[in-house]
Amino acid sequence: MAKYSCHTAPETLEWIEAIADFIKPFHFLINAHVVNFFKDRLWEAVEEDWIQCLRDEPVENLLLIPSGVVQDHWPASLKDFLLTLKSLVYPREQADLKKVFPNFHTIELNSVLAQGMNFKKKHEVEVLSAIVSSVASSVRADAVIDVGAGQGYLAQVLAFEYQHSVVAIDANSHHGKVTNARAERIKKHYMAKMRKFGSGNKRLTMPQTITCRIMSLESLKSLTTLSPHKGDVEQPKLIEHDLELGSEGYGSSLVLAGLHACGDLSVTMLKTLLECEEVRAVISIGCCYNLLSEEGFENGRIQYGFPMSCGVRNVNFSLGKSSRDLACQSAERWKSLGKDAGVHNFELHALRAAFQMVLHKFFPEVGTTSPSIGRQGKSLRRKQQRKIIESEPCAEESTYSDLTQRACNMGEACSIIQSGESEAAETSDMDALLNKMSLHTGSRCEGAASASADKYSLFEKFCESGLYRLGLKPSNDINFHDIWKEVEPYVNLIGVYWSLRAAFGPLLETLILLDRLLFLQEQGGELEAVMLPIFDPAISPRNVAVIAKKLDASSHGSR
Repeated sequence: MAKYSCHTAPETLEWIEAIADFIKPFHFLINAHVVNFFKDRLWEAVEEDWIQCLRDEPVENLLLIPSGVVQDHWPASLKDFLLTLKSLVYPREQADLKKVFPNFHTIELNSVLAQGMNFKKKHEVEVLSAIVSSVASSVRADAVIDVGAGQGYLAQVLAFEYQHSVVAIDANSHHGKVTNARAERIKKHYMAKMRKFGSGNKRLTMPQTITCRIMSLESLKSLTTLSPHKGDVEQPKLIEHDLELGSEGYGSSLVLAGLHACGDLSVTMLKTLLECEEVRAVISIGCCYNLLSEEGFENGRIQYGFPMSCGVRNVNFSLGKSSRDLACQSAERWKSLGKDAGVHNFELHALRAAFQMVLHKFFPEVGTTSPSIGRQGKSLRRKQQRKIIESEPCAEESTYSDLTQRACNMGEACSIIQSGESEAAETSDMDALLNKMSLHTGSRCEGAASASADKYSLFEKFCESGLYRLGLKPSNDINFHDIWKEVEPYVNLIGVYWSLRAAFGPLLETLILLDRLLFLQEQGGELEAVMLPIFDPAISPRNVAVIAKKLDASSHGSR
């Protein structure tokens, strides 16, 4: 297998071209809508020997397909497909950050700073804050702008632990208020600590919060003209910003940081580095590729989130909405699912695709839109976690840690269901359905249920609830039983199809990230740009950062 690199623009472009060439024959798979699995008989477009081999494969092996794990008995063509795909995916093993960043060291967050963070968020903030601090020091930045700051976790660590001036920007005014309230609590903790150790005269750096919606490059550029918030212990003001800030800068040296900045926001950060003199460096970890704007798919825009680089434009490759949705799929999350959660996920896809048959046959004007019928969401997660835990007394070998992991895995199953696919309403009818949704995850002491009857019963209730959610009345003409009999022989193929399709997720994300890196590399000698996996992928699968800084930053920042 060829090994690819992205140290230079020609190398990055070669990688991109290889991905585009590999993907082109599989557009039928990438751009498919799984809700139409039965209606369009989607499995028939896949190699027959792949389908026949995988239809009886253990679910655990299907869940490893997006990670490129193959089995010896699989057809040679299938193994070659998956191994070639894997060779094109950007590696996710966490980089040795101490070799990359000068004076890099992470600070373990105390209980006050970590309040409200889950384990994943704490890991991300600890690592990213250390990287941002290192980059900010290397360019002698006056301030850091935390773009899409949420509740201010990153901003507060940078301010209180690393003593950087920080501006936290978020579109949600509630987040700004939460950020300020947290900062006040943290300030009291640090003030008490300083009094205890006799450093009461030391000034605290507090993050400034700004509430505004970054809708364009000009929006973010205008915010960089703000004077950096100098450290004090006064209550920072929440600014409801209208972006009429004027154009006069303050000669500041700024670093932009974004932890999972959604959609076009990550793209806007990178463009701001080029177009705003004050911005000396950017650290961007993107997410929500489904929200990216794309040239040729959305009209009336001046700027698009994809493609960014001239190289990708010249390759003449487009993604489309289905591909952008698919780029959100994480191989690490698939791999972490247990058998029960994996089977449950595939069953939900099957029920939603079978329900699409009902819409297509009896409500064609609705079925053509593939409507959303509500998400499983927290209700599903809670009910499934309760059912797992309640069933465990019959399984003496289970431990508390086993239960916790299985409950987490069930939550992950919900997170890999696409919008509009395998969805169900949170109505009273659906509550009854979810309480019964245990064809494979149910208690072992209940014994084997009548699988066919149970599946049909679930399908019927799913349809009734889905129709209710859409405001449609079931007709006497609808024969749910006939539709289920029509699709039932192919229900076990949907997991095979969805696993093969999900294997493209990490590859499509690689393409999007390489496009961003190439855009920066195309600027010639003005920038230094790298792409690095900075988090432990088992904890935070969306772990690749695009990091860039202007090469003259040191001379610019000297005072």
